[in-house]
Amino acid sequence: MGKYLDIGNDGFQSIIRTRYVDKTGLIAYVNSTIDTTYKLTCSVRPRRFGKSFSSKMLCAYYVKGYDSRDLFKGLEIEKEHTFLTYLNQFHVIYLDITSFLSACETKENTVNYMKQELLNDLRDNFSFASNERDIISTLLRIVNQTKEKFIFIIDEWDAIYREQKENKKLQEEYMELLRSLFKSIHTDKICAAAYMTGILPIKKYGRESALSDFYEYTMVNAAPIEAYVGFTLEEVRQLCAENHLELNRLEQWYDGYRLGEERIYNPKSVMECIRRKKYGSYWTRTETYESLKTYIELNFDGLKDAVIDMIGGQSYRVDTESFQNDLTTLKTKDDVLTLLIHLGYLCYDEERQKVSIPNREIKEEFIRAIKNGSRTELVKAVQKSDELLKATWDKDEHRVAEIISELHDSDTSHEFYNNEQALRSVIKMAYLSSIDYYVKLEELQAGKGYADIVFWSKKNLDYPMLLVELKWNQSAEGAITQIKDNKYPSTIQKWDGEMLLVGINYDKKTRIHECRILDLNRENHGVEHNG
Repeated sequence: MGKYLDIGNDGFQSIIRTRYVDKTGLIAYVNSTIDTTYKLTCSVRPRRFGKSFSSKMLCAYYVKGYDSRDLFKGLEIEKEHTFLTYLNQFHVIYLDITSFLSACETKENTVNYMKQELLNDLRDNFSFASNERDIISTLLRIVNQTKEKFIFIIDEWDAIYREQKENKKLQEEYMELLRSLFKSIHTDKICAAAYMTGILPIKKYGRESALSDFYEYTMVNAAPIEAYVGFTLEEVRQLCAENHLELNRLEQWYDGYRLGEERIYNPKSVMECIRRKKYGSYWTRTETYESLKTYIELNFDGLKDAVIDMIGGQSYRVDTESFQNDLTTLKTKDDVLTLLIHLGYLCYDEERQKVSIPNREIKEEFIRAIKNGSRTELVKAVQKSDELLKATWDKDEHRVAEIISELHDSDTSHEFYNNEQALRSVIKMAYLSSIDYYVKLEELQAGKGYADIVFWSKKNLDYPMLLVELKWNQSAEGAITQIKDNKYPSTIQKWDGEMLLVGINYDKKTRIHECRILDLNRENHGVEHNG
């Protein structure tokens, strides 16, 4: 046992002592790659999505010199025919790249420090190879002597690219080390399998991966290991049943990621919600939060519009192929949006090739980033939204129409200005501040039709329900009439507080916005508002 060689199974023991959601099926997948052309796996995903958990699990399963059978008792992998074949059968080299960055005072020496530390560890455990001068010759000598290959587990493989993003020399040294291990004539001789985790996919040079022999599984394309990226719907449904939580509320907060056919939830946030018994945002404001503020303020054509559309609930088409998988080579709006997919701030629909904000937790992060940012037009949009919500509560129809007109002018390009869907996006963006007070429901079926947008006051908050109906080249009064005729309010049986019907119309010819607000409670008592 050493610092990096055969470190044991303690890490996984601590994991299963808590409420463990069984992800050991990933072991079966890695088993299927051992000593094949698929043996090099790179699985990248955002922070808080269990990367280190999977690394510690794999280490506990493969590591030689330990008996981990009881740790996996009753778990999915125990049923697999390969379970005993590879259990505790390999020398495992486990490298956490962030630990090397933390331990090395001079960051420029990180790779040399990493090499020397690993070399010392190998020499200490295999004295017959102590005279070898470098890592590769040492590994070859050990394999030739023992007839046993290594399994490599590298956690946070991209830490140098993220934390030393301007240090090109260090990055090149690090990539040369990885190439010597995984892209050389010696790889098949020393490596039975490798598993790397990180946030970013492997660095590209042009359109070619720097480690092209790795099979990568990302937030853009995770097949066939989608179910091991986060919590699946079935897993969350079971957790809800066990912990008396409401599935629909967890969906609103933490669902939204789509990987193939799988609906994936943020595991860290779900477990925090269970532990604290409180629905809310548990998105830790780490380096990626600071990055969000920085990236959405970059001056790329169309980026501002994309952010506004997505906060308003729209999806946005993106080309993910040009992204170079680093934090500095950002040349277009699509590069920024692709980076935000990998950071977990956007979800990607592979079939439609579109991105969107996945859930309420992440939408709140976008709004915080905008409020604390320096891009004046985005800050102004948030401020206007605050003002719009107040005007709606005050039933100030003229001011509501005026603010929507201002936002329509500022947030919509001339080409799409007279597009009905653009108006819908503007309305949803205009009411983005509602996230602090309401749960937003779109096209809620009611009576004979649908309410375009329903804002339902959050639990324990005393705000009026808002039923918003949009019209195009008609009238705001007609929108109110439609709401009343379709008897939308009568379908919302549980609501006993104030309810405002908000009709909004845009006239394409005159480019005039108008608003009509009806206080349903006052009307039912014979007093109608005349704004």
